[in-house]
Amino acid sequence: MRKKDILELKKRFKKDQCTFTKMCGCYVNGEKHIILKFRESFLNLDDDEYFKYLEIAKKLLSGTIGNNILELNFPTNEDLINEKQISLMQLKNSRLKDDTLLDDFYKSIIDNYNYTGNFLILVFHDAYDIITKTTDNSKLDESEEVYEYVLCAICPVSLSDPGLRYFEEENKIEARIRDWVVDAPTNGFVFPAFIDRSSDVNSIMYYTKNAKDTHPELMEDALGCYSKQTAIVQKEAFQSIIKDSLSTDEKKADKIFMDIQENLNTMIDEYNSIYEGTDCEPITLTKKDIQNLLIESDISEEITTKIQESYVENFGGDLPLAEYLIDAKALKANEQRKKEENLEKQVEILQIKLEQVKQEAAVANENHLSIEVSDATVALEDNKVLPLYDVILQVKPEKIPQIKSQIIDGQKCIVIPINDNEQTSVNGLVDLI
Repeated sequence: MRKKDILELKKRFKKDQCTFTKMCGCYVNGEKHIILKFRESFLNLDDDEYFKYLEIAKKLLSGTIGNNILELNFPTNEDLINEKQISLMQLKNSRLKDDTLLDDFYKSIIDNYNYTGNFLILVFHDAYDIITKTTDNSKLDESEEVYEYVLCAICPVSLSDPGLRYFEEENKIEARIRDWVVDAPTNGFVFPAFIDRSSDVNSIMYYTKNAKDTHPELMEDALGCYSKQTAIVQKEAFQSIIKDSLSTDEKKADKIFMDIQENLNTMIDEYNSIYEGTDCEPITLTKKDIQNLLIESDISEEITTKIQESYVENFGGDLPLAEYLIDAKALKANEQRKKEENLEKQVEILQIKLEQVKQEAAVANENHLSIEVSDATVALEDNKVLPLYDVILQVKPEKIPQIKSQIIDGQKCIVIPINDNEQTSVNGLVDLI
């Protein structure tokens, strides 16, 4: 399932492009009793209703793939059939004109939707004449395929908030009447799925507003598909598997988890660089990939085996895409942690150098100011030997900026200002200056 397929479908939900033929609805109360059923020719609706219903349809193609939009697949029995899939095919082919098929569909949703409160089931029928596109995405004025599908939205219906309003006729302000308002859909689907600009009768594009509350009972019991976790749920499950298997030391577990996240991100980058510009599917994180990641993070063999078993037990055959398991906050925190560690090391180095400077300054302070003249090499305190110099100066660090070279009586001289309270020595002879 690709984002550009979803966008292509969604762009048609406009006044001048929409081709919805029929729209049917079923209003259900909190006791799961049907209060109202209706059927409308969509193009005959008043503009106010038309655009509001269109906004509801658009919502089912909103959000991110993997979190809000999931691709569900139908399992089959030994006869290679799925009764729910057949029912949906019949509903689509009827173009919403068969009341019996609609009633069966409504009942399936009502019986298998764990929701407390009133809700509205809306079903749209559409036929999209897919225009041929060339390799450079230029459109040709000819049809490739007619994509016929049904779109279903399940919308909560709730009482409006209490409040006051102005009544113009009576010219006074009183409590307003609370109305039952249809909210944006929380769940829904498109069947068949629109994949690679074509109809895929073996898949459903399932919508969930809340990525942590997907209503798997709808996926499995109402639609007859395998349920699927969203990316955010997979990411949280992956994090729990890693941290619960590592250590009771939370700080240590967090550090190792961040290292694993960094290695995982590197693996994805390397894969993408190899297959960049191709139609290759995103990388799926296999059991073997988990093992490699843990080895790179210096995890013991015992814990690695434990994590692998938990990973397979949690995800089974529906292995998540590697990119879904990336925790952006963990990567950012790990980057900040490394910066702080690097900074701490630099501070340690600077402290060592500062201590050395202090020690050298202390030695110089004890000697105050000395000038040594020698015809031989000079040994320093750290046992290093300087090469032959005629004049070697040792002064306190703060005196260095005051030293100047100056020509006096045609002779190049070194001039060092001396204060009255400073002591000096030249080759061990004190107070010669």
